[in-house]
Amino acid sequence: MSEKHRHGLSAALLLLATGLIAGCGSTPLVSTTSFNPLTWLTPYRADVIQGNFISSEQVALLRPGMPRVEVRNLLGTPLVASVFHADRWDYVFSIKRKGGEPRVYKYTVMFKGDALERFEGDAMPSEADFIAQLDNRRKLGKIPPLEATPEQLKAAQTKTPAVNTAPAGAPTAPTPAPATSYPPLESPRL
Repeated sequence: MSEKHRHGLSAALLLLATGLIAGCGSTPLVSTTSFNPLTWLTPYRADVIQGNFISSEQVALLRPGMPRVEVRNLLGTPLVASVFHADRWDYVFSIKRKGGEPRVYKYTVMFKGDALERFEGDAMPSEADFIAQLDNRRKLGKIPPLEATPEQLKAAQTKTPAVNTAPAGAPTAPTPAPATSYPPLESPRL
């Protein structure tokens, strides 16, 4: 088959496929049923995690009267620190996952001078709850125990090779290194 014919055939197949896909969405039979080829391919949507995550354990450590430095060490740098409201720090955290509703957590810390005056905001999840939200791996079932039973230990001891029975301090013959051959690092110059 000549190049012209192959090019024409591929263009015709492309037009036919485009027409079929365009027609699939307009027919009521295909668009109203669960058998819709247009829904088979979906674009990848990345998880979007923004802001400072503050756990309920961190919130429990806040005490009125704490200096700003300790609050910053505990909660991290605030996402919003306004020049006009220097005594207010806002911590905002949002997570948007594929197939789920976006979640937004807000927490506000108020100072009076250099001391923490009050703090308020949403109920924050614990670290374990947050990690469970992020873990979207497939569950493979129960994890087997990682400890050997006494029977398995005895069976392993009987299968081990004999220990060197030479007297202590006697010289032992070194085991020879296996012979290896490596290719040259550079090709020979001609």
